[in-house]
Amino acid sequence: MEISKAPPQAGLKIHQLQPLPFRKLLAFFVPLGASASLVMISHVIINGTLARSAHPELLIASYTIAMSLMDVIERPAILLRQTCSALVRDRVSFRAMSSIAVYLLLCSFIIGSAIGYTPLGPWVFLHGFGAAAEQVHEIVDIFRLLNIVIIFSGVRCLFHGIIIYNLRTKWLTIGMGIRLIGMFMAAAYFVATDKVSSGAVGAWIFLLGMAIECLISVLEGRSLLKRVIPEKLEGHPIADKGPIFRFYRPLMYSSFLAVLIDPAINAFLGKTGRMELAIASFAIAVNLAHLMQSFFSYMHQIVLNFYNVNARRVYQFAWMMNLCPALLISVLAYTPAGPWFLEQVMGVRAGTELMSESLRALRFFMIMNLVFPWLDYCNGIVMLKGQTRCMVWSQAANVLVTLLALLLLVWKVPGWGGSVGALAQSLGLAGEFAVVLYVLRFSRE
Repeated sequence: MEISKAPPQAGLKIHQLQPLPFRKLLAFFVPLGASASLVMISHVIINGTLARSAHPELLIASYTIAMSLMDVIERPAILLRQTCSALVRDRVSFRAMSSIAVYLLLCSFIIGSAIGYTPLGPWVFLHGFGAAAEQVHEIVDIFRLLNIVIIFSGVRCLFHGIIIYNLRTKWLTIGMGIRLIGMFMAAAYFVATDKVSSGAVGAWIFLLGMAIECLISVLEGRSLLKRVIPEKLEGHPIADKGPIFRFYRPLMYSSFLAVLIDPAINAFLGKTGRMELAIASFAIAVNLAHLMQSFFSYMHQIVLNFYNVNARRVYQFAWMMNLCPALLISVLAYTPAGPWFLEQVMGVRAGTELMSESLRALRFFMIMNLVFPWLDYCNGIVMLKGQTRCMVWSQAANVLVTLLALLLLVWKVPGWGGSVGALAQSLGLAGEFAVVLYVLRFSRE
């Protein structure tokens, strides 16, 4: 395995023992965590709205399949956040970053439009995702709206990078809070008017929320560009698209591997015998698992911004935070809080198979929530060292382990339904973490 030896984050000197109080880390981390939690709450709002329909399993399954393909196409846009945060230090580097962003978003939109408006779309959903023939038309309608969401998402992430590096993380929370209010109002309208008859309702809610957050991010990001960021920072090596793309390209390759996981899981769940129940219970459980870990999903940004200031304090901070996601999900999975949350917040009816299957899947996600925060921490070190190439290998391990687990579990225990996906995804993440640990240990020798 080849490990690149690129220098640490450009423009950042290494001072391992500078004072770094926990309150400064918390002031940076808490707004990021809050914004990430609000992202997951927005998905809970959507699933909760669809769960209040006459046929919740069918609508949630259709929306989930469309979202799986959106995740594939959107992932390069999401990576603009990490890349911009790590490399952009002046307006010259931001213009280079923006050129790459425009190219990526244009390519994503063209690919999405080809799927949404040509016979390619129905073929992909029918044969690639295992959707039922009667679902395909609705899934395509949902995806057409989600294709527009990708544009807003990419622009938002580009300006998030500027906001994060300048330690203005409160604006991520503000943007997400306003987005959430807009989505909640839209969801309340659809429920009150009894118009939750299609999975496209979830896509409309998502599109509105993403447009709101994008607008707020652009306004704050452009304000920072004018007031704080210099035209050219002396000594900063990023002056054109080349260095940015060399950093970004391995992240993009690894992300394309990562987005194979959700479609693969949905496809295999379609072979468990009760496709709608399996996919719907998995979707609800994974949303809850991500909600519990979302607050702690920006540990890589703590590493990128503070590890070279005081590595020991960052490591101590990670230990303080990284056990929380598994503890939170255990409360939902093994106490009455779980059924109450599913019924009152997500609209899952008590005593139904959807309720019991979702809780069972949630228990397997404890593994994922235990591993993920430390994987995110280690990936931050990888990005800081410029060793992003190794993330292709680690993500490949994730995909391989997940697929092997899916094959084995669908063969041996197809009756587990959504739990098959939960266990397979958790084992895949553990495989990815093992590879990252090996790479970091190897690079120190």
